[in-house]
Amino acid sequence: MTKAIVTVSEMAKMVGLSRARFYQLVRAGAFPTPVYRSGRPVYTAEMQEVCLGVRKSHRGVNGEPILFYAKRRPSRPARTPAPRNKDVAALVEGLNALGLTTATAAQVVEVTEELFPQGTKGLDQGEVLKRVFLYLKNQNRGASQ
Repeated sequence: MTKAIVTVSEMAKMVGLSRARFYQLVRAGAFPTPVYRSGRPVYTAEMQEVCLGVRKSHRGVNGEPILFYAKRRPSRPARTPAPRNKDVAALVEGLNALGLTTATAAQVVEVTEELFPQGTKGLDQGEVLKRVFLYLKNQNRGASQ
C-alpha cells in the first residue's frame, strides 16, 4: 500500500530494512535514489512501487540480485527463572520440619519447576510448601512399594 510520498525511514520500513541498510542499498544502486521535496529526501508513489518491486523480486533496479534476510520468528518467552536460593532453602527447611528429611535442594527446584511452571512469585508460600511436600511424599511412597 503506497502513499503520495513517504520519508526514507518509512520506505525502509515498508521493504523490511533498517534505514542504514536501506541507504547502503541505495548507494549500491539497488534501490532508486530519493527525490528532495522541501529539502527532505522522499519517495513518490511511483518510486515506492519500484522499491516494493525490488523487495518482491530480489533484484535491484541495477539488475543485481539482493538477498533479504527472512523475518525473524518471535522469540520464545523467557524461561521462568528457578526459585531463588533462599526460597529453596526455606522450602527444604519447611519440608524437614514436616518430617521429610530426605529432600534435597535439587529435588525441590525440580519439583517446584514442574508444579509451578510460571514460577511461585506471588503465591502463598504455605500452599507451595504443601504441594511440594505432597508431591515428594507420594513420589517416595511410590518408590518404596
